Amino acid sequence: MKRQNRGQGAGRIDREILNAQLRHWENVFSEAEDMFGLEPSEPARMAAELFQAEGTERILELGAGQGRDSLFFACSGFSVHALDYAEKSTATLMEKARQFDLSARITVIRHDVREPLPFDDETFDACYSHMLYCMAMTTKELENLSSEVRRVLRPRGLNVYTVRHTGDAHFGVGVCRGEGLYETGGFVVHFFSGEKVKRLAKGYDLVGIDEFEEGDLPRKLFRVTMRKR
Repeated sequence: MKRQNRGQGAGRIDREILNAQLRHWENVFSEAEDMFGLEPSEPARMAAELFQAEGTERILELGAGQGRDSLFFACSGFSVHALDYAEKSTATLMEKARQFDLSARITVIRHDVREPLPFDDETFDACYSHMLYCMAMTTKELENLSSEVRRVLRPRGLNVYTVRHTGDAHFGVGVCRGEGLYETGGFVVHFFSGEKVKRLAKGYDLVGIDEFEEGDLPRKLFRVTMRKR
């Protein structure tokens, strides 16, 4: 795959291309109901330890996909509201919650996080998302999302998210879609710099930016922990 201009601002945003990612994810989830397996991700395990230490009860999970982390959080005793914008993934997650007798602990909602979150102010103790922030969203949409998460968090609530960063092997590879977005293999990924993390931390105390690796490439990611001011 050809490596393109690695500049964060290179390329122009094409809304139709970003919007087409929904169809792509619907197709992906239709082909495999356990695309990422059933075992929870390592970021979810670490977040659960942090949330338990904080006395967290209600978690908002964004971009829950097929629910491997949602199920883990529910089994760990948390009440989880799991959001995803793909119809197939939310249907799969609801069925898994039923099969594992976790429907009372998991509320599944189909929602596009580019729109305002469908919750009242200060509804949740914590928010968690694994690679949702590096989906096909513009920087402005990410700023709005970060602000919305802050709105629905209780005072001093935590927002923990992971993103692929600019040290990743796929950064600068494929077709540049603007603002650090690159498309390879049909997937549009938003790669983060440390500056972008700080830009999205408005209204939060930035507790930590930790680097880790995941998968066979391996993917290189930030785990960002922010606390609502």
